[in-house]
Amino acid sequence: MSGATLSDVAHAAGVSYATADRVVNKRGNVAQKSIDKVHDAVARLGYVRNIAAANLSRKHVYRLAFLIPTGSNAFFLRVREQILQTARHVRVDSVTVDIVDVPAFSVDALHSCIGQLTGYDFDGVAIVGLQSGALEQPLADLRARGVKVIGLVSDLPKEFRSAYIGIDNSVAGRTAARMTGLGNRDRGGEIQTFVGSLDARDHAERLQGFRDVIAADYPQMTVLDPILTKDDPTVLRDAARHALRAERPVSAFYNVGAGNVGLIEAIRETTSSRPFCVVHELVAHSKQALIDNHIDLVIDQRPDVEVNRAFALLRALIDERELPPMPDLVPTIYVRDNLPAETFKPAMETQTT
Repeated sequence: MSGATLSDVAHAAGVSYATADRVVNKRGNVAQKSIDKVHDAVARLGYVRNIAAANLSRKHVYRLAFLIPTGSNAFFLRVREQILQTARHVRVDSVTVDIVDVPAFSVDALHSCIGQLTGYDFDGVAIVGLQSGALEQPLADLRARGVKVIGLVSDLPKEFRSAYIGIDNSVAGRTAARMTGLGNRDRGGEIQTFVGSLDARDHAERLQGFRDVIAADYPQMTVLDPILTKDDPTVLRDAARHALRAERPVSAFYNVGAGNVGLIEAIRETTSSRPFCVVHELVAHSKQALIDNHIDLVIDQRPDVEVNRAFALLRALIDERELPPMPDLVPTIYVRDNLPAETFKPAMETQTT
């Protein structure tokens, strides 16, 4: 029976409309026998709950929180701007959004922030995650309160979240390696990698994917141990300067994380032939660096799509609906020939000094 109403369900189950309503909308105080009858009627009639009507009748508000790393990282400034834009758009659907600042790459700080969320009445939380067993208990406590938790951009421990939204970072790293290998096929050499933090799962997976492809398909090249930067552009600049001035200069750079302002500055200063260079995230300064031929390739993960998916997925989880179809996120590869006309430019971008 298509188009069945709640009245039809109540009649088929032999219960009152009020009882059927309490069962379907999970309001409790109904005998198990009646619950079973209503569920059976729902299945037989193919009844589909009207989520919007149910929420309107209960004056339900979706209270969402996004835990985002602080700092001048242009990518996360771009993420924040997209969250704010989407929040303004969904306000009419009774969705409220809080952005919670978390110091970047700090397991202790993230642990504390997740723990503090249990004191607030959030329905769903999206977290830019780190990989640490220390996060498991506060995540478990949050979920025990009925809060829906998803990982965003960088994943959380899998058993303690409902979903992850982001690119396959191993694939992103493998793609960077493939392009680097093709760009250096005839000369080989050493590749200097830079990593914000190996506690960030996206960084760790990109680096491993990169290493795997170089080892398997470009054995004439050597991946040097990563330089840890905490995505600080000054650290990245100084490390790149040192690599460029070494007795045996490297043939390629791969920055797994952010801080590319510093890397670009070091490359711009060099008077010798620069290394092949791959970075992540298309923002104003990485776009300009492509145009100026200071870098060769940008791998972008489309944070606008990721944020919009996070909103949709959290609302579906909160409503206990079937999750919307979400095809794999495929990173976009940008070179100087296929750049979009518009590129996100944050109000302030950190410059090195």
